[in-house]
Amino acid sequence: MKIDTIGVQAFIAIAESGSFQTAAESLFLSQAGITRRLQNLEDYLGVKLIERTTRSVALTKVGEEFLPHAKRLLGELAGSLSEIRDTGRLKRGSVTIACVPTVGVRFLPRIIQAYSALYPDNHIKILDHTSAGVSSAVLQREAEFGITIADSHHAELNSVPLLQDEFALVCRDDHPLSRHEALRWKDLEPYPLISIGQLSGNRPLLDRALEEQDVVIQSLYEVQRVSTALGLVAEGVGAAVLPRLALQGDAYPRIRVLRLTGPVIARGLVLISRKTAEFSPAAEALYQMVRSHQHRD
Repeated sequence: MKIDTIGVQAFIAIAESGSFQTAAESLFLSQAGITRRLQNLEDYLGVKLIERTTRSVALTKVGEEFLPHAKRLLGELAGSLSEIRDTGRLKRGSVTIACVPTVGVRFLPRIIQAYSALYPDNHIKILDHTSAGVSSAVLQREAEFGITIADSHHAELNSVPLLQDEFALVCRDDHPLSRHEALRWKDLEPYPLISIGQLSGNRPLLDRALEEQDVVIQSLYEVQRVSTALGLVAEGVGAAVLPRLALQGDAYPRIRVLRLTGPVIARGLVLISRKTAEFSPAAEALYQMVRSHQHRD
């Protein structure tokens, strides 16, 4: 159904002014132009809306009944257009992003605080997934963009490097290794560790790096989430190798974080989006804020 909004504008202007000439001037049209637009609307509706004589202009009965509806129609349209314009100009709206869980611990919170200060009415939804889950969420349009572990990504995704996140040994202050400031990977071989399972993108990255260095570490416990590993470490079950971004300074006061060298192993974190993506104004603002934090950690 085609709605003749231009004809509706012409009808309202004529009805309110009582003059084709005055209505034409208010819409910056010629008198012939506004007459033609009214006729097009009447032809479309199949009824006469205005009676015109050489001396007067009057609404027909149908025109009188239609006038309030016409005003409401244009009012609602103007309101909708204004709302959409504000969405772009003020970057209002909702944003859904995906990220690996550790990114939500230390990296994202300060960015979201800064974003919320600028756009307090915007709603942000965060989907915390495995690395593969983040890519899938972006590809399936469940999220407008994502932050995940650098690896080979789908051909339809753009990838922008964000930062390097080193792996460290996390242990309680009564663990035999806790007195050290830094350790070599070989130093870990005699000690049973809590490891992250294969579902995590961290595990294959670590396995490849340690295999290259001919380092074999003991995995006595296996969990799927970094938060679970941290809980076990805090209770003294054992030590774990975890990315530094997963660690909140004051969350576990008895936990120590030891640097691992020989070599330093880090995971790259990247910002991904669909190559054909057209971000909403609200998402574009958040995307640029995340991107501006490249290499800061």
